[in-house]
Amino acid sequence: MTAPAAPLVRHPVHRALTRPQMFMGVTYNYFVINLAVTTEVFLITGSWLAILAALAMHAIGYVACLREPRVFDLWITKVSKCPRVPNYKRWGCNSYAA
Repeated sequence: MTAPAAPLVRHPVHRALTRPQMFMGVTYNYFVINLAVTTEVFLITGSWLAILAALAMHAIGYVACLREPRVFDLWITKVSKCPRVPNYKRWGCNSYAA
């Protein structure tokens, strides 16, 4: 007979050390992109309603970052490393770029 397995010991410090830098519930990269987009919207429209666009964009990012903080980094990696192949419509899938 084998000995019973020891229970798994969890240390909460490890999760904090592996999470990306966050600011107001979203990753820092997303926050900077949100700031840049909001600034451009304000400069183009000249309206202070750009703040509403920033709040809406931030809310979307906050909800996306609740489960997986690196969701946008993973998406960017997927899009850059796995482009559409010419026969995507036939096979319904992509392949990694060589």
